[in-house]
This record gives sequence, structure tokens and C-alpha cells, in this order.
Amino acid sequence: MRAAKKTKNTHASRKKGRWVASVKTDSTHPAAGLFTKSARTIARSLASRKVSPKGPASGMRMLNYFINRAGKGLSRTRRAELERAKALLSKRIEHSKAQSERS
Repeated sequence: MRAAKKTKNTHASRKKGRWVASVKTDSTHPAAGLFTKSARTIARSLASRKVSPKGPASGMRMLNYFINRAGKGLSRTRRAELERAKALLSKRIEHSKAQSERS
């Protein structure tokens, strides 16, 4: 007879909910109420060195984090505006990469 291998099932031992709810890290802070503004304003602010000292990719991570954290509580129109901000920020990231490759 073989003894069954005991494996730890990490998914079963996790509590229900999303990973983003348990994050406690504190980093740079975008202006209060930024995510309630227009997509253009959000993208411009998150791409700035003041909010994202490591560049616009850092701002993209903040925006994705906000969307994940808001989850199902985000209205359809607000989510659409945030997705537009992601698209604008993505264009800025591509533009900055192209500029750095030229240098």
C-alpha cells in the first residue's frame, strides 16, 4: 500500500474574496477624487512624475489596482471612463518607450 501524498491546497485554505482586498501597501498618492474625473485628466495625472516617480507604467498599475479594488461596486459608466483612461495611459507608455529607444 502506498501512502497518499499530502498536498496543501492553497485555494481551499484562502478566505473568499479578491486578493486586492487584503493589500495594505502604501505608496505614492494621487490627488483626492482623481478617479472621479475625466479619462484625460486621470491619464495626465497618473503619467506625471509627481504621482508616478517611476514613470507612466507605475500610474497604469495604480489605475488597474483602483479598478480591481472597486470591483463590482463600480458603475458601468465609471468603469468605461476608467478604461478610456487606461487606453490613453497605454498610448503615453508606448510613446515614452519609443522616445527612449530613439535616444
